[in-house]
Amino acid sequence: MNQVLETIEQRYSVRGYSEEKLTEEELDALLRAGLQAPTATNRQEIHITVADGSHPILREIEELKNVQRGIVDPPHNFYYEAPTVFFLSAEQEFSWSAVDAGIAVENMALAAESLGLGSLIIGCVKDALNGEKKDYFARELRFPEGYAFVIALAVGHKAARKEPHEYSMEKHVSRL
Repeated sequence: MNQVLETIEQRYSVRGYSEEKLTEEELDALLRAGLQAPTATNRQEIHITVADGSHPILREIEELKNVQRGIVDPPHNFYYEAPTVFFLSAEQEFSWSAVDAGIAVENMALAAESLGLGSLIIGCVKDALNGEKKDYFARELRFPEGYAFVIALAVGHKAARKEPHEYSMEKHVSRL
C-alpha cells in the first residue's frame, strides 16, 4: 500500500503523551506541513501559534472551558498533557477560513503520524477562545489583527495507544 494511505489508515487521536519534548526538526516539519496546505484562492490566511504544553495560557484556557461546560475536576486537560499545542487562527471575514484551517490541521496530524508522533485535533476550546475573553486570548496567543481561533492540535510522543476507528463504506458513502 502507498505510504500516504498507510499513514492515513494508522492515524488515531492520541489521548496520552510522554513528557518528551518535540525537537526543532519535528516542530519545523509540522509547521511546514500546515503551511503547505492548500487554501481557497491561495489566500494563505492561516496563522499557527506554537505553545509549550507548560505555558500558563493553556491553564487559563482550560479553566474557562471547564467553567463554560460546568466541568469540575476533570481527569485531564483539553490537550491531554501533550508537550506542544498548535493553535490555528485565520481571518475572521474570509468565508473559507474554517475549511482552510481544517485542511492545514489534518496535514499537520498526518505529518505527526508519519514522524512517529501522536496528535489530537481539538475544537473543544472554541467557545472559550471566541467568547468574552476573545481579544485577551488573541493577544496572548499572538493572533494577527482580524484573526480568530479556528482549531488546535496537540502533538507529542505517544504514551497511550488505541486502534484507529472502524468505519462502514456502505453507511458513509453514496456512489452516483
